[in-house]
Amino acid sequence: MRSTGSPTADQRCVLELSRLFTTPLNAGNHSADRLRGRMQSIEPVRFSRHFVSLEPPLVLFSLRKASSLLGTFVEADTFAINILLQSQDALSGRFASSKIADTFDGVAWRPGPLGTPLIGDCLASFECRVHARHEAGDHEIFIGEVKHMATGSADHALVFYKGAYMMLAESLRKLVLEGQLGTTDIDEAYRALYGTLLRLACDRAADAEVDAIEAAVDDIEHHQGTEALPQRIEVTARFFSSIALAGHNEALRLMAQTMTAVLRERMTHVIPAHPRPDVFPLRRKVVQCLRVRDAEGAVGALDALITALRKTG
Repeated sequence: MRSTGSPTADQRCVLELSRLFTTPLNAGNHSADRLRGRMQSIEPVRFSRHFVSLEPPLVLFSLRKASSLLGTFVEADTFAINILLQSQDALSGRFASSKIADTFDGVAWRPGPLGTPLIGDCLASFECRVHARHEAGDHEIFIGEVKHMATGSADHALVFYKGAYMMLAESLRKLVLEGQLGTTDIDEAYRALYGTLLRLACDRAADAEVDAIEAAVDDIEHHQGTEALPQRIEVTARFFSSIALAGHNEALRLMAQTMTAVLRERMTHVIPAHPRPDVFPLRRKVVQCLRVRDAEGAVGALDALITALRKTG
């Protein structure tokens, strides 16, 4: 694996590696000695909010309070995060099993500079010192400051969803680039999904969540130069992601993450993403309708936005 070579995490490298945090499956580990001497198994830890901060570089993971590993993680002052590859689904299953006496038996790993176990050939590894710990319902949240990072294979992350391993990003990218996801179908999906989310948001969104949607609209209008395409893609994705969060429905939010991946690929590789100041008022209307809890008005504004983008986009 290629290490950053610095005991203090480089901010630019942190930003690069943070892009790996979609919804991958991670194996979270702490001290190698404790793992070998005090524990019989370790379970994969799935991230709730991934990267927390770039300065200092902070990441988080959550662990069930009912987990037999909670006490050991509470006592540890360091831990490692290993982001697994698509090809490492069997390895993930091994760590998740409570029937295997020594889950590290036969697994290629090495101790990192902080003494935590880094799994070989994974997508990326992060060594962290515990920065903070918080209770959150039936989970405990651990926040760690990244001290060392390393990247491995250029493969894609292993994703676990609804009881199955998936290769979501690559499958979507292939469909988009090959033109198998047509504009009409995608627009219909956006209208159905985000129309439902807007209706839910009118009932459930906090004012701060509507503020976040408006902030994304502000940023879209700010990044309008031809050279600002990468920023425009990201803030457009944030506009839709903010709507998904405001709807407060986890299943629909996961669907929205898929649609955001489609959006990024299409804006990057398929459709021309020219500046469109003519549609500014339509996004503004979406926000205005959310403010006054006008669901039909918000859905109508979204429909008009999609139609306008396609007419001359």
